[in-house]
Amino acid sequence: MKTTLDLSDELLKRAKRHARQTGRSLRALVEEGLRLALRPPPVGARALRLTDRSVGEARGPNPLEALSWQDLRHEIYGGR
Repeated sequence: MKTTLDLSDELLKRAKRHARQTGRSLRALVEEGLRLALRPPPVGARALRLTDRSVGEARGPNPLEALSWQDLRHEIYGGR
């Protein structure tokens, strides 16, 4: 089936260059990208869960809000 895609100039240039370097057509490259994007997640794959690094009390005032930029930077980077 034919379709039209609206891609940025830079992305299209990169895609064409990559297709040429790997000996594939642009069509094959686009099809591969779509297959990869649409494949189901691996069995047993879990969503990334980040550790809660919140500060202060939930729904309470932000304890970092009153810090100056220098103090906040020190708090984040530990004086590095």
